[in-house]
Amino acid sequence: MNFSSSPSASPHPLAPLGWDEEWEAAFSPYGAQGLLPGRVVRVDRGQCDVVTGDGTVRADTAFVTPHDPLRVVCTGDWVAVDPAGGTPRYVRAYLPRRTAFVRSTSSKRSEGQILAANVDHAVIAVSLADELDLARIERFLALAWESGAQPVVVLTKSDLVPDPVTLGHLVQDVETSAPGVPVLAVSAREDDGTSLRERSRELGGGLDVLAAVAAGGTSVLIGRSGAGKSTLANALLGEDVMDVRAIRDVDGKGRHTTTTRNLLVLPGGGVLIDTPGLRGVGLWDAGSGVGQVFSEIEEFAEGCRFHDCAHESEPGCAVLEAIGTGALAERRLESYRKLLRENRRIVAKTDVRLRAEIRKDWKRKGAIGRAAMEAKRGGGR
Repeated sequence: MNFSSSPSASPHPLAPLGWDEEWEAAFSPYGAQGLLPGRVVRVDRGQCDVVTGDGTVRADTAFVTPHDPLRVVCTGDWVAVDPAGGTPRYVRAYLPRRTAFVRSTSSKRSEGQILAANVDHAVIAVSLADELDLARIERFLALAWESGAQPVVVLTKSDLVPDPVTLGHLVQDVETSAPGVPVLAVSAREDDGTSLRERSRELGGGLDVLAAVAAGGTSVLIGRSGAGKSTLANALLGEDVMDVRAIRDVDGKGRHTTTTRNLLVLPGGGVLIDTPGLRGVGLWDAGSGVGQVFSEIEEFAEGCRFHDCAHESEPGCAVLEAIGTGALAERRLESYRKLLRENRRIVAKTDVRLRAEIRKDWKRKGAIGRAAMEAKRGGGR
C-alpha cells in the first residue's frame, strides 16, 4: 500500500498516518541527532516495519525492548529510527504515547499486554451470529475507555437478523450497556453481489458513519475471532486487503485470519489498526474505564447514605433502591461488581497498599461472620 502523499495534499509525507505539530515538537531532540521519524505499522519478533518519509523500512527493536511488556514497541507507536546506510537499522526510541490500549494477558503472572498505541477510536466488532454477550461488550468498553480512546460498537452480520424490529431491540440492548457510545449495525454478506456499503445503507448507513468516524484519526479494530473484523476492514479500505475465512458451521466461530496487528491507511482519511481475534479480554488497571461504562450506577451511588457503600445490603443505598424501582437492571450491577473485583485483584498484584487493604477487608468480613455465628449459637442455647 502506498503511504506517500502529494505535496499539494499534505505538507508532510507522514501526515496521512497522523503526524502533526505536536509529534513534530516531541521528535525534535531525535531529529537533531540525525534520526528519522516514522510510525510502526507492524511488529514481529523483535523486528518492526516502520513507515518513514522515505518509505517503509525494516528495523530492529533491540534498543527499546525493556523487561516491562507495556514499554515494548507496539503497532501505532511513533518512533525515531536510524537513517539509511546502516545494516540493520534500529529503532532508537519511541515518542511518549497519547493513548494505549492495554489488556491483561491470560498468563498466571497477569502481565499487561499493549495491543495498540496512539489510538483515537476503539471499534468493537460484535457478531450477531451469536447470542449477544453484554457482559463481554462491557468488558471491551472498559478497556477502550481506560485507553483514552472513544469506543464505537459495530454489530456485524446483521443480515442474520432479518426482522428489523428484533434488530432494533438488539441495538437498544447494546446502547443500554454502552452509555455514550455509538452503536452501529452493518451486514457482512455479499453473496448476491451487493456490497457491504450498499447493505449498510439499507440499515441506516452504519458503515458510512463508521468511515466518517475512522477518518478522524487512528482507529483500532478489536473483537473475538469470527466477529467479521477482516470483512469490516476490507469494506473501510475499499479493497480485499485482509484475508477472510468463513465461520465454522458447528459453533458459529471463526479462525484467526489476522495473526499480527497491522496499521493501514484508509482511502477516506485516517488509519486503521486491525488486530487478531481476542479470546480473553482481561482488565488491566481499568478502574476509571469501568466507572465510565457503568456511569449510571456511579451517579446513583452519589445518593447513597454512606460514601463507602458496597451496594449489597447497606441501609440508604440508592443503587439498590434504583434496582427496586426498575431504574437499574440487576444484571448491570452484577457485571459492575464483577469487573470491579477483577480489576482490584489485578491492581493488587503490583500495589502493596491495596493488597493490605484487601487483606484487612477479608479479616473484617471474617470477623463479622464469626460474630454472627456466635450470636446464632448463643441464641440457640
